[in-house]
Amino acid sequence: MSRTSPDPLANLAAPDALANLAAPDALPTAAGPEALVTVVGLDAAGAPPHPALAPVLAAAGLVVGAARHLAAVPVPAGVDTVALGPLAPAVGRLTEAVAAGVPAVVLASGDPGLFGIVRRLRAAGLPLRVVPAVSSVAAAFARAGLPWDGAVVVTAHGRDPRPALNACRALPLVAVLTAPGAGAAELGAGLIGWSRRLLVAEHLGTTAERIRTVTPEQAATETWSDPHVLLSLATPDPAPALAPAGPAADPDEAAPGGPAADPGGSAPGPAGSARELFAPGGMRADNQPAAAPAGGWALPESRYAHRDSMITKSEVRALVVARLRPRLGRLVWDVGAGSGSVGIECALLGAAVLAVEQDPGAGATIRANATAHAVDVRLVTGRAPQALAGLPDPDAVFVGGGGVDVLAAVVARQPERVVLTLAALDRVAPAVGLLRAAGYTVQGCQLSAARLADLPGGSIRLAATNPVVVLTGERP
Repeated sequence: MSRTSPDPLANLAAPDALANLAAPDALPTAAGPEALVTVVGLDAAGAPPHPALAPVLAAAGLVVGAARHLAAVPVPAGVDTVALGPLAPAVGRLTEAVAAGVPAVVLASGDPGLFGIVRRLRAAGLPLRVVPAVSSVAAAFARAGLPWDGAVVVTAHGRDPRPALNACRALPLVAVLTAPGAGAAELGAGLIGWSRRLLVAEHLGTTAERIRTVTPEQAATETWSDPHVLLSLATPDPAPALAPAGPAADPDEAAPGGPAADPGGSAPGPAGSARELFAPGGMRADNQPAAAPAGGWALPESRYAHRDSMITKSEVRALVVARLRPRLGRLVWDVGAGSGSVGIECALLGAAVLAVEQDPGAGATIRANATAHAVDVRLVTGRAPQALAGLPDPDAVFVGGGGVDVLAAVVARQPERVVLTLAALDRVAPAVGLLRAAGYTVQGCQLSAARLADLPGGSIRLAATNPVVVLTGERP
């Protein structure tokens, strides 16, 4: 039958409503003309069930849950049960129970509102009361003895795991709810080359519980039991800080020296205890690790160290970053990175970033700039296009340096978006032709800016910057 989703606030109770649920005579059996579905979380850390569970079970006509949950609680004799496999049949039975005025209970793991069954039941229009327990994520952080108010929680369960992997690449503190085929081994393999330590928590709250801290390389070679939760934590970056340079001459393009290769980056050291390895660093003071940066983006060149004008001008950078569309869950390549300013601003907006640069001196500058802006950018030192081989597939690429062969190597990986800047007009037509031949829709514009500059006597003039062509290729 057709149902409309009920008002999410319709079943809000008084502050002591959950306490009242423990008294059998206080149990609601209906919400208006329909019975409620009570979703009860079972503690991932192994604590006893919430006191509300016993009375709602006593009044229930239907109990739904995984087989292990049904076996763990005293379901009254004669009550219909549905062991969860595919969710659709269970939702159908719950819908029928509600329509018939039969109270139902759904048993779930931890906090069922955190990437749990509550979302699906709400989407089905069922009237819910939720009694959460400690989530597996909270339990994993507790086992590590870590705060997690600045962490990002993502899931690889039932979806493409790449956004979860890219969140781990981008941010210093990430919890991942895993799934078979998208667990610690697969995520560890994808994090090789990033300075990370992983805490893997298997079978939390059971007699088989096991907590291990490992490197990505170690995680990739292990076999892990399901279910497990993974915490990804950044290790300190030993790169020295460099003072940002003052305004320089006209940088028309980022480093013209071309992309680079050598899957560089800090090599992980041996694994140790959670207390030793998992000091959360780089956390934002506003507890919004993937929000737009409070300090903005398209920052002035003076906010970056750079050499010989190897930096994309702020006016150009504003358009380039907008065209790349960086966000949490995406991987951006910054090829011919120069000072790293484009990649750093993508990282400030939540993306995972690989900066490819052939000049080792520029690489030190990129590391220092990333440290100064408190973001994690993986540096690959070498010459493109050879350096691009073996790197994880990007969602978007900025080509700030290199020739047609570099662009050809980039489009061969078929990222969703390719953005490049060109100062030489004779390079525009070949680049457009190459992108179109690879199936990209191409847009382009020429940017020129004139900045205010002081004159003697208090007058002001306009100082022109060199024009730059910005091309964007987008896959349909």
